[in-house]
Amino acid sequence: MSKFSFIDLTPDLILDAIESVGVYAESGLLALNSYENRVYQFKADDGLRYVVKFYRPERWSKEQIQEEHDFAFELAEAEVPVVAPILYNGQSLFEHEGYLFVLFPSVGGRLFEVDNLDQLDVMGRLIGRMHQVAKTKPFTYRPTVTCDEYLHTAKVHLQKSNLVPMGINTAFYTILDLVIEQAQKQYKDVQSIRLHGDCHVGNILWAGDALMFVDLDDSRQGPAIQDLWMMLSGDRATQLLQLDTLVNAYEEFCDFDHSQLKLIEPLRAMRIIHYMGWVAKRWSDPAFVRNFTWFADDKYWEQQILALKEQLAALQEAPLKLLP
Repeated sequence: MSKFSFIDLTPDLILDAIESVGVYAESGLLALNSYENRVYQFKADDGLRYVVKFYRPERWSKEQIQEEHDFAFELAEAEVPVVAPILYNGQSLFEHEGYLFVLFPSVGGRLFEVDNLDQLDVMGRLIGRMHQVAKTKPFTYRPTVTCDEYLHTAKVHLQKSNLVPMGINTAFYTILDLVIEQAQKQYKDVQSIRLHGDCHVGNILWAGDALMFVDLDDSRQGPAIQDLWMMLSGDRATQLLQLDTLVNAYEEFCDFDHSQLKLIEPLRAMRIIHYMGWVAKRWSDPAFVRNFTWFADDKYWEQQILALKEQLAALQEAPLKLLP
């Protein structure tokens, strides 16, 4: 199997892998929206619906994946709503023909509305409950949110990809370097805890009357604000109101370090740059070329120059503060 490749992950291999843990698919495999891993929903002969996730080869070690699973089990034990892996004979991580995989119950629901203050209030309490558990101990094997990975390594992946058009290459990397410099200056004195790590609207569901976390694939060590700031949207005044709602609800369950508010814009910059670097790194995967066609379009890179200029301006503004 070549590095990072899913080329050998055929439908027959997927079904064989599922059957190796004693689960037998009755329906076909429905591919779900995932690019980093390969994820499929199916109905088994027991009448239940499952989701199977095959981890991208060589991305995580077995120890790192097991920590993700164990964190989910801890949250579930503390009655924090999360879709945790299914255990078979006390085991959650399995291997078949070189591919690591896990099974989950299939959970339906409606999307979380990030611009709804009532839902943000519920979300703040949920993240507070998650962090109450997360603070009890650190990860041993999972990585930490760092400038090296999110800024400098991401830039290297962009440079190696040669996807930035030659005509705007200088303009792009000039503004990129300015944003990297400012973000690195501001991202310091960081107190880290275990995080969801990718806490955005796509990883949160209303299941019945409760919000539920899904997909801890990007869980890692980092500042608590990392799991909160992606809930913010709109202009500065709107974000202040959203932030006030989130933090007040969060503090019902977990203390919040208000000094971390200054990390919001550097973290936003890190996410922008890391995302570009992630797609560039995965560009050899046909699924990325097929689903991210705009990434090779000149117009995209022109828009990114503007986005980076806006982010540089945001980094130079005073940090958000809670309402008095």
